[in-house]
Amino acid sequence: MAGSPVLPGGPGGSGLEADRALLGRTSTAERVADILRDRIAEGFFPPGTRLSEDSVKGALGVSRNTLREAFRLLTHERLLVHELNRGVFVRVVTVDDLNDLYRLRRLVECATLRGLGDPPYPLDAVEAAVAAGERAVHERSWQDLSTANIRFHQAIVGLAASPRTDELMRAVLAELRLVFHVMADPRRFHAPYLVRNRQILEVLQTGDAAEAERLLASYLDDSQRQLVEAYAQKVSRG
Repeated sequence: MAGSPVLPGGPGGSGLEADRALLGRTSTAERVADILRDRIAEGFFPPGTRLSEDSVKGALGVSRNTLREAFRLLTHERLLVHELNRGVFVRVVTVDDLNDLYRLRRLVECATLRGLGDPPYPLDAVEAAVAAGERAVHERSWQDLSTANIRFHQAIVGLAASPRTDELMRAVLAELRLVFHVMADPRRFHAPYLVRNRQILEVLQTGDAAEAERLLASYLDDSQRQLVEAYAQKVSRG
């Protein structure tokens, strides 16, 4: 048809065919990165853990090149670091990292609540995260409690109905999980915030997004202060 664009490489855009294998490898690498990111966020790989190429590629059944591409993606997200002649490690965050993460969390989480329209709000995911946290306390599963807390904040941001914001917070909260490992007693750190999660949920159920934002801002201030103090104690002991 007259005026139709002609793609490089001849009819049908055959110049793109050479990229097909690359696309397949990249897609697989992204899926591997998704798996490793989730495992880091769930606390299976604490900060400082060395990720053995042979062990990980054997467990996931992927090629070395695919795994290295996944490592590269997660290094770009600041979840992993590559140390010359030593390998790939889960990153150990600093106090500056912590403060920057909380700055971003305020910008995104509080703005999400501030931007909510008229109630009622779609709170199923928020309710599910709170219920999971309460179940974890009952079962004395502190890692699950930490994960439920992460899911709560993901659900709060999910109220914005923005795939881009969801993707941003997924990476932020995975990196934040690296911060939580500084707390010597996860139960004592996370359990009080579970009560506050429930309070924020109940306020949102009444339709008062402004009050929920105020509660969340105070919550983030307190959490940041506790973590900074824990880092300071760790440094003084070190």
